[in-house]
Amino acid sequence: MSEFERTRTLPAQPEMVFDQVCDLNRLDSWLPRDLHVHPDDPPAVTVHEDRTGEDADALVRARKEQMRLEWGTREDGRYSGWLQVAGNGSGSSQVTVHLSFHQGSQRPDDGVVEEALDKSLERLEEQVRLRGEGPG
Repeated sequence: MSEFERTRTLPAQPEMVFDQVCDLNRLDSWLPRDLHVHPDDPPAVTVHEDRTGEDADALVRARKEQMRLEWGTREDGRYSGWLQVAGNGSGSSQVTVHLSFHQGSQRPDDGVVEEALDKSLERLEEQVRLRGEGPG
């Protein structure tokens, strides 16, 4: 099994960050650009990966009381992950994203995965910032 994890501090309340993270219709706004999530019958989703051209059946569960989003492939269990939002007490949030590629999975090279995590957290920060500047 290969595991990857990244953490980033975002200048927003944890509730606002979590609301952005768990909106299935807005996942594409911060996920890696080559992944596209299509809600089926939540928690069931289909994930399309441009790199391979394949679709995967997956599950996504938001645990609001824990401010945690969990996901993974449905039938084969080859991939799973989670994202945790925690308050810093200063009006900012700490976001940690963790990915696990299980045996038998075909995963990108380590550098590609690490870069995708960093870019996703950057994109999430931008989406949260834009949302905070928006009306209402």
